[in-house]
Amino acid sequence: MADKSARAPSEPAAGDPKHAARATRSAGRKMRSLLLDAASPLFRERGLSGASITDIAAAADAFPSQITYYFRTKEALFVECACRELLYVARATEQAALKARTPRDYTHALAETVTASDSVAFFAEALTLTRRRPDLAPLVERTIERLHAEGARAYASQVERHGWRSLRAPDESSRRFWAVAIGVILEGYAMGRSPDELCAEMLRVLGEQAKSAGDAARLRLVDDRDASTTSDEES
Repeated sequence: MADKSARAPSEPAAGDPKHAARATRSAGRKMRSLLLDAASPLFRERGLSGASITDIAAAADAFPSQITYYFRTKEALFVECACRELLYVARATEQAALKARTPRDYTHALAETVTASDSVAFFAEALTLTRRRPDLAPLVERTIERLHAEGARAYASQVERHGWRSLRAPDESSRRFWAVAIGVILEGYAMGRSPDELCAEMLRVLGEQAKSAGDAARLRLVDDRDASTTSDEES
């Protein structure tokens, strides 16, 4: 008869150091996430100076010492919140644009989604902060690299899916979109412009990004006719 006290090989023992380490890491990730969730709305509402570590800890049902343990400083927490929120809104813009059937609709969906959120302005504050705190710059750099890489991937996927003819390389299109978004939104916030006004300005500055399959076919037809006319005239 099998010994019921024998433990299955795949089942970690309660005192297994590896199991304890995994449990500790899992708890740590959960606490970091809770602190970020609590800090983001407070930072957005009150700014860096107006949101205290005590208030953030209370909102997360945590201790102030846990903030310094996981993030070291309030400034580091602020930058990580801003970076995370920017990647969240980037994901939301990609999801919103999935239903687009034309390049124009695709660009409009992206611009409308990104200008409806204050995440870009939040991230811009983090960019300013890193000028005084160079130790926080690597996180911002990684965020921007990921932003551009995922944007390029999403755009390339849509171009291939619909057979569009892109006017620029996917990486260039992604970088240009986010450069325009940050510039337009920062200027708009300073001028008190509405999300609709920000969206319209983004669309104006971005212009045409790609041609649909139908547009490309019509262009080829026009080009062929022009070439034929030129040939007839020369003969």
